[in-house]
Amino acid sequence: MRTAVVILNWNTKDFLGRFLPGLSASMPEGAEVAVADNGSTDGSVELMKDKFQSIKLIELDKNYGFTGGYNQAFKALSQMPEASDLDYFVLINSDIEVPEGWLEPLVSWMDSHPDCAACAPKLHSWQDRDSFEYAGAAGGLLDKFGYPFCRGRVLKRLEKDNGQYDTPSKVFWATGACLMVRAKEYERMEGLDDRFFAHMEEIDLCWRLQLEGKEIWVVPQSVVYHVGGGTLPNDSPWKLKLNYRNNLLMLRNNLAKTIALKEAGRLPIRKAAERASRKAGRIIFMRKCLDGCSALVYLLTGKAALTKSVIEAHKEFKSMVSKLEVTDIQEYLASHNGISAPALFPQWIVLLAMTKGNGIFAYLRKRI
Repeated sequence: MRTAVVILNWNTKDFLGRFLPGLSASMPEGAEVAVADNGSTDGSVELMKDKFQSIKLIELDKNYGFTGGYNQAFKALSQMPEASDLDYFVLINSDIEVPEGWLEPLVSWMDSHPDCAACAPKLHSWQDRDSFEYAGAAGGLLDKFGYPFCRGRVLKRLEKDNGQYDTPSKVFWATGACLMVRAKEYERMEGLDDRFFAHMEEIDLCWRLQLEGKEIWVVPQSVVYHVGGGTLPNDSPWKLKLNYRNNLLMLRNNLAKTIALKEAGRLPIRKAAERASRKAGRIIFMRKCLDGCSALVYLLTGKAALTKSVIEAHKEFKSMVSKLEVTDIQEYLASHNGISAPALFPQWIVLLAMTKGNGIFAYLRKRI
């Protein structure tokens, strides 16, 4: 088994019944599907044992979240004798429909591009099959304040796919809804950051991989179709809290090192680390202020539960991190000489989207 395609399931029995047969049937030689169940209570495990006995089932004792669940699944797979030659680990949501031949372009790309640590297909909407889907579209980017957006999706605005992103492209992040990662790199990164539980963990992983000199690509010769909101509805206060909290965690994990790589070309390591620490601190403070503005908007529009989510997110973030030490950045710089800094988009995407309106995609295509 060179490629393990793993669904992490939590109470999505209906999606398993609908999409798992097609996924299993699409596997080429050397690839195999597994389902890791995250302590479901909706009969998902019973369905697997009754209807899908030929598919590997990894039963977890509780809900470890997206991060812990996949980390546990990877560990379990790595210990199986048939996975001794495992090259690629594919994270795929249960609410994704795949066409025949979707996996081969991803494997081929990784085989021929050793610097690529992770790649993804184009993500289309299952409901509107010619449109990109929110969770990843044609590859993700990150603005200077840590706001994620995609080629084909900016905020809640989506593009039709008219072939405008049909060339394989290096991106900042690729969607965790369907993400192929080199097994050795996933292990080297110690997987997803367990603190995240769910949401933005794949962006953090892609950022950490780039900080090790690796690349992230979208391979548009592969397309899959995503229902979206299969586990948590989009208006969930808990989901909103996770997004706000994890965005700050992601910045804390990676921003100072990224700035330090830029500064190291013109400053001694110690000074580059000090400047990076200060700059990262200012940006994270600014992001907190922007979050506060969002919380106020929620409050003024009668969405007090969402305001509470933002406040809780900031409290949890504060309790989960320690002070950023300049010596840590110094040590990173000393051992990563010559690595190019991951490229953040230099503008604030929220303001840009408001001012450009429907012209935002044409504007971005000229600049990314």
